[in-house]
Amino acid sequence: SGVAWNQSHHCRLLAGLVAPDQFQMCRRNLEVMGSIVRAARRTKSLCQKTFGDMRWNCSSIQRAPSFGPDLLKGTRESAFVYALAAAALTHSIAQACTSGQIPLCSCGPVPSEVPGPDFRWGGCGDNLRYGLQLGAAFADSPLKSLRLGTQALKAMNLHNSAAGRQVLSDSLDTRCKCHGVSGSCSVKTCWKGLANLEDIASDLKSKYLAAIKVTHRVLGPRKQLIPKEVEVRPVKQTDLVYLINSPDYCTPNPHLGSLGTQDRQCNKSSLGSDSCNLMCCGRGYNTYTEEVEERCHCKYHWCCYVVCKRCARKVERHVCK
Repeated sequence: SGVAWNQSHHCRLLAGLVAPDQFQMCRRNLEVMGSIVRAARRTKSLCQKTFGDMRWNCSSIQRAPSFGPDLLKGTRESAFVYALAAAALTHSIAQACTSGQIPLCSCGPVPSEVPGPDFRWGGCGDNLRYGLQLGAAFADSPLKSLRLGTQALKAMNLHNSAAGRQVLSDSLDTRCKCHGVSGSCSVKTCWKGLANLEDIASDLKSKYLAAIKVTHRVLGPRKQLIPKEVEVRPVKQTDLVYLINSPDYCTPNPHLGSLGTQDRQCNKSSLGSDSCNLMCCGRGYNTYTEEVEERCHCKYHWCCYVVCKRCARKVERHVCK
């Protein structure tokens, strides 16, 4: 976090760079590296937040760039991580351009569509075009290496990275700011902005749940990813795809990348994926009572501060056996 990213030898500080492609890109685009590092951190935290209520809770991403089997063997979990990472990278670069953090780019171009009668184009839109260009070049360069993995796995990862960027691109929408006397909004200035990355992660989780199992085989002039099951519809640009089934993540299995759910907290009243029945895989759970301290009896004092007391409250925790 303290790296200035203003000298080429700084690129050697990132152990996760895949030589020589990403290393060379780092040296040529030092001003973008801060955005890339932020995107990597954002991918880690968002993946764990998005899957916090499921058996697979993305904890394995903490070891990145040393991925475990769950993220190396073409599972649907791998599909989600590649898609989110690609989207986060493009998002980070696009918004860094807008905020003036990257000298070689600025606001996104003015939309070609004619503005409506009640607004005008202005402001500073997210530079999606620049984010896509550099994001794809950085994220996809190791996937195109002949040294890493099978052709099927490369094709899968490239597809899922592109799907993540497409979901992000589809989120580009018109944002406006009102002007006028007393906020009358007689005139609006509008620009094109990207959705929050949290919303993109949520969309990609839905696509993870509906991911299509595929095989890599010759179709026409070249090999393509096509659904394993004959009756499944063709793969779309924004579909996530996977090659092998995931473990159930109920019990620890280092060969499959499963950490198990023992000692995971569950929700006794839920019927969803965080329910004690599903999270604990039918093994049951233990209930603990703990005391938490929180602010209470808050009073507002004129002017202008709030004084609160500290109250102790007992809460029940349910933990998988």
